[in-house]
Amino acid sequence: MNEKTLRALIEAGAIKRIRIVADGARIHVEADTPTGSVTAFTLKGAIKSWGSLDAAAKWVRSLGIGVAQLDVAKWQPGQRGLRI
Repeated sequence: MNEKTLRALIEAGAIKRIRIVADGARIHVEADTPTGSVTAFTLKGAIKSWGSLDAAAKWVRSLGIGVAQLDVAKWQPGQRGLRI
């Protein structure tokens, strides 16, 4: 789901929960909707990801969300990211 659609769902009150998920060296955002969980994508269709927790949190805050769940179970802060 791209940012524009995600913002519309937030404004409509359809987003139940936001999760910031750290996996390896990359961090992405997932949102829970009434139909299931969706991942945030860029307009080009790639998963929207960040290299730091604070950058992801700032983006979530810019959406108007003040509370998010943080999942760092698979996070390896010293790991180098792969360019795919």
